[in-house]
Amino acid sequence: MAVFIVLAILGSYADGNTDDNYMHFAVKKPQNIILGDSRGSQAIVSGVLKNKLSTDFDNFSLNIVQSPYGQVYFKALKRKLDPETKNGIFILTVNPWSVSLNNNVKKEKDFPEEHSPLNDMHFYDCSPNYEYLLKHYTRSWFKIYTERAEAGRSNTFLHNDGWLEVTIDMNADSVAVRTHEKTMFYKEMAGGVELSPERLKAFNEIINYLRTKGSVYIVRIPTSKSLTAIENKKYPHFSKLLQDIARKQNVKVFDFSKNYADYDYTDGNHMYKESGKKLTSQIADSIIASRKQ
Repeated sequence: MAVFIVLAILGSYADGNTDDNYMHFAVKKPQNIILGDSRGSQAIVSGVLKNKLSTDFDNFSLNIVQSPYGQVYFKALKRKLDPETKNGIFILTVNPWSVSLNNNVKKEKDFPEEHSPLNDMHFYDCSPNYEYLLKHYTRSWFKIYTERAEAGRSNTFLHNDGWLEVTIDMNADSVAVRTHEKTMFYKEMAGGVELSPERLKAFNEIINYLRTKGSVYIVRIPTSKSLTAIENKKYPHFSKLLQDIARKQNVKVFDFSKNYADYDYTDGNHMYKESGKKLTSQIADSIIASRKQ
């Protein structure tokens, strides 16, 4: 019994430092939501949207392995979203990789997100969320207490509103090394993946579902020059594909991919937080402008 009491107390200290996902399952269900992978989790700053659009937002983007578009993410979205939502604002960040699949994967049970917490979590609005900690926190629970945000925020801090704030050395040499590594990674990945009909189907189903509950905006986040070149070579028609989906679904698409030089990136792939605030502000302005049309 004493062990359970100790664990219950330690678990009560879980916060944005615990890991990069915990807070997604420990806040009240939102009515305005941001979807995507790690590009979206770092580049779309919920607080900036709140300031400009006068309503709370939740960034429900995880990463390319855990939250690519597919049935697992769709199921999780339905659990996460406030069921009373009627006039929500939904920002779906998407890139070619988040709707692609490795050529070796043939069955849905082999999709990488089958191992995502999104696939086995039932409770998305419990604080503390012992279900998440028991299923997905693999370290000693004493670390939850000793590494809590009150003792100092970690370099990857997940805010209550879902924004993953990454604090990292932005010295030009450090950025260049990380960018080179990411460029090599994506070059290699490009050789083994293709756009996935299942993922594109799920993406469309998610748009269909959210359209009944509010306004949907598709956003393509820019990346560095080298990664943009890889994407454009591998997927030259991706921006047109997004335009086609938006037209058929009667939703707006904001494609910032050509403006890659306007922003700073931590590693070529992820936007630096100050640039993320700038991009998020531009997305909010685009939403405001589209409402006036």
